[in-house]
Amino acid sequence: MVDYSVWDHIEVLFRWRHQARVERMEQFQKEREDIEKTLADSKRKMTELQKKIKGLETSGTDDAKSELQKLQEEQKRAKKEEKILEKKLDEHRQQEKKMPWNVDTLSKDGFSKSVFNLKSETKEETEEEREQKHKTFVEKYEKQIKHFGMLRRWDDSQKYLSDNPYLVCEETANYLVIWCIDLEVEEKHSLMEQVAHQTIVMQFILELAKSLKVDPRACFRQFFTKIKTADQQYQDAFNDELEAFKERVRGRAKARIEKALKEYEEEERQKRLGPGGLDPVDVYEALPEEMKKCFDSKDIQMLQDVISKMDPTVAKYHMQRCIDSGLWVPDKKLVEGMDKAEDEEPVQPQLKNEEDS
Repeated sequence: MVDYSVWDHIEVLFRWRHQARVERMEQFQKEREDIEKTLADSKRKMTELQKKIKGLETSGTDDAKSELQKLQEEQKRAKKEEKILEKKLDEHRQQEKKMPWNVDTLSKDGFSKSVFNLKSETKEETEEEREQKHKTFVEKYEKQIKHFGMLRRWDDSQKYLSDNPYLVCEETANYLVIWCIDLEVEEKHSLMEQVAHQTIVMQFILELAKSLKVDPRACFRQFFTKIKTADQQYQDAFNDELEAFKERVRGRAKARIEKALKEYEEEERQKRLGPGGLDPVDVYEALPEEMKKCFDSKDIQMLQDVISKMDPTVAKYHMQRCIDSGLWVPDKKLVEGMDKAEDEEPVQPQLKNEEDS
């Protein structure tokens, strides 16, 4: 079953593609502006050169002729540069006309929405209502969603959605996203990549529907028609979206694993806590090296010898922490002897191992 505890991440996951797309569009726009600016600078330079050349053409001095020759050479280079920039700008404009369709540029791509009925406005669902709707849908159609997630060919996906149009909805996309993360956590990387492909297919359809303001079931065939006949640029755009999605799934899976490990470590730490509420691992790490060696070798006599040479206050501090952490179960005489040693001479402790208690 789906892990509904990750429901709060779904909206974030579905914003990934939009954010990446907006960034690409902004970069594309910036490239055009840079070309236009460089071209404008080139034209200004050309105008200035023409003025200088015109002024020198009326002069007959040797210096003027030499300068004129230099400017004419520079003019040739400037003309060549200007032609290159004009060609580059024209190519950029052609690319803009062929930009991949998406929720932001779809209206420019030739999709007609006149053949569809517009959806009537519906009341926005609460988070609880959406979660319950998702849960109910998955309980009813989980098998069919997983079948769609395992399809590979465009035609197979289109036919399956034609036979099961109720799957064309956000609930299916949500399930596929969570499934991708689950698969990556389970280290089923190849299977994750397969399901990720179908996740992006479903999300493309949903965004197409939002752009056309129609029910997704009314336009999924248009998506498959377009993607199957698309040129390389469209295919590249789809693949870019897919790769970005897979990378973010890997990041989410890694974060989930790290969180689970931290929770497990904390549970184990709580289990380790001794009668005084201290962690034996932390207590052991804080012991003087001489005392650590005693615990490592489980040598009681060695521990007694080490303690006898220590300052009684320091010895009592460390041994009390060992007791509070459960690292050591002392003889009652040890505690009494250490209490007395703080006021008198150091005493030889009588310790016993936890195994002897």
